[in-house]
Amino acid sequence: MKLYQIAVIASLFSIKLMAAPAIAPSPEQVTPLLNGLAIPDVTLTTADNTAVDLNQLVKKQPSVLVFYRGGWCPYCNAQLAALRTIEPALTELGYQIIAITPDSVGSISKSINDTGGQRLNYLLLSDNQFKASSAFGLAYYLDDETAAIYKGKLGRLITTEAGTEKVVLPVPAVYILNTDGEVVFNYVHINYKTRLESELLLKAAELALQ
Repeated sequence: MKLYQIAVIASLFSIKLMAAPAIAPSPEQVTPLLNGLAIPDVTLTTADNTAVDLNQLVKKQPSVLVFYRGGWCPYCNAQLAALRTIEPALTELGYQIIAITPDSVGSISKSINDTGGQRLNYLLLSDNQFKASSAFGLAYYLDDETAAIYKGKLGRLITTEAGTEKVVLPVPAVYILNTDGEVVFNYVHINYKTRLESELLLKAAELALQ
């Protein structure tokens, strides 16, 4: 199966080619970055509070980029756990894995420490000001009713927009990037419970190098 065929299968909803709003009003209105486009210039933060330029990072080697909602999300944790099963194969292919979340620096530090001593072979980065998720066209405002429930259950684990205190989340997404910072594969789904199967991601990563 060709890479473009996988990309078509992965596109489960229609996306209009238009300028993405900074933060969409709902997940149904996000406008994700498409195949063939260059990633935006954004700076993220590591667990030790170091600023990282995403473009400079992906120039080093082909990259698998994963946007997830947070360490509090069981669907995200399941996705990251499944990703570990194909880590060795992705590493052997020459990829680096970068996981991006709205979680605070403190929260991603805790996520790393909570692995029970298991070494993480991928990089966790904080996007707590939503610059990356907005620039990739993935960020949206959670509706007020659901946001109140999340805040009540999770408290400070939920990152909110400065000045409005609105809850902003990324639509879960996976990108494969070449060293020019170009998107060669993307999987985006507005239903946060639906995630890309690891086997399909590995196949897409293999095809991207051909």
